[in-house]
Parts: sequence; C-alpha cells; structure tokens
Amino acid sequence: MNILILGATGRVGSNILTLALSDRHQVTVLARSPQKLPTNKNLTIVEGDVLNEDIVEKAAKGVDVIVSALGTDKTTTLSESTPILIRVMKNQQINRIITVGTAGILNSRVEPTLYRFESSESKRKTTRAAREHLSVYEMLSSSDLDWTIICPTYLPDGPAKGEYRVEEEYLPEGGREISTADTAAFVYKELFDRNHSCKRVGIAY
Repeated sequence: MNILILGATGRVGSNILTLALSDRHQVTVLARSPQKLPTNKNLTIVEGDVLNEDIVEKAAKGVDVIVSALGTDKTTTLSESTPILIRVMKNQQINRIITVGTAGILNSRVEPTLYRFESSESKRKTTRAAREHLSVYEMLSSSDLDWTIICPTYLPDGPAKGEYRVEEEYLPEGGREISTADTAAFVYKELFDRNHSCKRVGIAY
C-alpha cells in the first residue's frame, strides 16, 4: 500500500509512520520539519505545508490512502486544510482517508442531542480544539469519500498495551484514557480492516 501520512512528526503520527515502515509499505510524508523524520528507503518526504494545495497535490500523487494525524496546535489548520484535502483526493482519485480526531466530537451518552464536548460529560475548559475537529467531521461526512475518524479520549504518551475498547459514535463507557501508541495501532489496523467506514470511532481502555 502507498500511504500519505500528515502529522507524521506528531505524537500519534510518528507511531503510525513507524508501523507502516516496519511493514515495508511505501510511505509519503508531508512535513514542515523533515529533519525530524527517519531515513528509510520506503519513505518519501515532501517538505511543505498542508495549507499549500500545490504541495498537497504533489504529495498525494500515486497514493492509495491518506492518514491525517494533524493536531490543532491552537490554529485553524484542520478546518482550513480539510477542503484542500477533499479537492486533492477527488483530483487524484483517492477515496479513503482516516483522521485522528477527539472524543469530544462523539455523541454524548447523557445528552443524546449534543456532542460530548457540548455536554456535561466533558471536562474541557475550552471547546476551540473540539470545534476544529468537528469541522473536519462535518466536511468529511458531507463528502462522498470513504472516511473514518478515530476519536481518542485523554491521550498520554505511552507504549501499546494491545488491549483497548472501541465503539462507533460513542466513547466506550467509563473510558478515561488511551495511549498514543495504542491509538496509532488502531488507526493502522483500520487501514486494512476497514471495519468503520464513514463512522466516528471512540477508543479508550
């Protein structure tokens, strides 16, 4: 498989990159800081910004699937880059995208008409990041792409335990955290299993 990874220098994205390269897939990475990336014969690095449509077009040539582990970083990068990604995917005839979101955009169990970040389930002090992730969900769900959004709860750095719970549209009941490595492992697994097409998927221990 030829995979384009966005956010490959981040906490989750770097783990996804390691898994893909260890299985000898062809991987393209679009990164502003290529010096942070490993050297590997199966890795193609395109230096640039995800908000530059020409650069994204270059990075996406010949890929089968896009994995986005981009964070919000107190910016509007997610909401600004998603329309670009959708256009590029249509131009390049790429149908599949998996993104890493946040549990805040899952449905609330206690207030079913609300997202978790809008409900009493949420402990977050600000909703800005959740709203950025929500914009990605809204744009992807109104497209005709085959998308999946993996939605981890509290995300500490840590190794993969290999045991976790997932649930479509909701955070698994009582879920409190999930490591970056286990989140990456599930994203990578979903690349091949395709069990959650056009769904948000909550993940937690």
